[in-house]
Parts: sequence; structure tokens; C-alpha cells
Amino acid sequence: MTEQRTITLLIVDDHPVVRDGLRGMFAAEPAFTVLGEAPDGVRGVELALSLDPDVILMDLRMPGGGGVDAIAELTRRGARARVLVLTTYDTDSDTLPAIEAGATGYLLKDAPRDELFAAVRAAADGRTVLSPAVASRLVTRVRTPAAPPRDDTLSARESEVLALVAKGTSNKAIAAELFISEATVKTHLTHIFAKLDVKDRAAAVATGYERGILGRATPG
Repeated sequence: MTEQRTITLLIVDDHPVVRDGLRGMFAAEPAFTVLGEAPDGVRGVELALSLDPDVILMDLRMPGGGGVDAIAELTRRGARARVLVLTTYDTDSDTLPAIEAGATGYLLKDAPRDELFAAVRAAADGRTVLSPAVASRLVTRVRTPAAPPRDDTLSARESEVLALVAKGTSNKAIAAELFISEATVKTHLTHIFAKLDVKDRAAAVATGYERGILGRATPG
């Protein structure tokens, strides 16, 4: 039977109790060796480059240097170590940046001991490891096309038209004051309605005041 190689680890977490717990857990297993630990991402990068571990257990939100920045820096510098994120956060704002930065895997801190050991072995082999919750989020994100960014900023001319509408000015009078055609006024109004997500002049004026486009409404 082939002897299993020892996997070297670096633990990066800002909580001493968490670091102590992880070190004790892995130290009890002959298949793992903890080379060091760091309280933040900056120190984590320094130790990773000097100790050259197989796997880095990386927390994300840490004072003095977050995990995502550390992962990106390790990727940029061509570090050999595989990064396995181990955190309590599974929101899109945490998981996606970490994976995009170069993390090999992503587990939550409530993962069972055996699951964590298996994840470290997989990460050491270069295989992607994701907790079920994170995997589900990523699949949903991939299957749901992102909506194109919506430009709801009024142009200078559209703001002028809206200001005149707020004064009760008719399309014909607006056209005369701005030296444009009534058709152009109607085109501007169509764009204004779309950008403000309204259906008529009154709603456009109300929304204009709400968003500060028209300043403050004068109390009646």
C-alpha cells in the first residue's frame, strides 16, 4: 500500500481561538503538518511565500488585510500553494470575489472535521472544493443572466425639460422656450419616463423631487 504524503498547511485567521483549534485538529493527524499561522492576509502572503505550504486555510474578513486581496496577491506572485477559503460567510459578495481571485475551494467553518480534511486533500491535489451552500449559489448565479446596467441619469436637456414640466409648462411652450420642436420634447419625455420608471408627467415630477433632480418640493 502506497504511503500517503504529508500535506503542509498555513492557517490565516484573525481569531487566535480559531487558529489554535485548527492547528490542534490538524496536528492530531499524521497526514498533515501545520507550518505556521498568520492573523491577517498581509502576513499570510509573507508566510506563504517563505514557508511554501501545500494548502493555505484562508479566512476572508480580517482587520489589517482581507482574504480576497491576499488570494489575489498570491495568484499574482505565482505562489504554489492552493488556497482553501474557510469562513463563516457565504454571500455572493464574499464567495465570487474569492473564487475569481484564485481560491481553489470554499468551505464554511461549520464543516465537519472529516469534510475539512477531505477538502484539504482535494485542494492539495488541485481539485475544486465547494460547500453545498456555496456551490448552489454559484450554479444559480451562472444560470441567472445578469441584467445590463441601467442608465437612469438624466441628461442636462432632459433635466431642463423636466424642470419646465414641473412648472406646468405645456409641450408647445417647452419647445418654444428651448428652441426645439414639439416632437423633440416628446422624445425627451419618453426618455425621462423610462429613466425614472414612471408613466406620466405627474409621476415624473414627483420622482424628480424624490431623487433631488428638481431640488426640494415647496410645501403647499
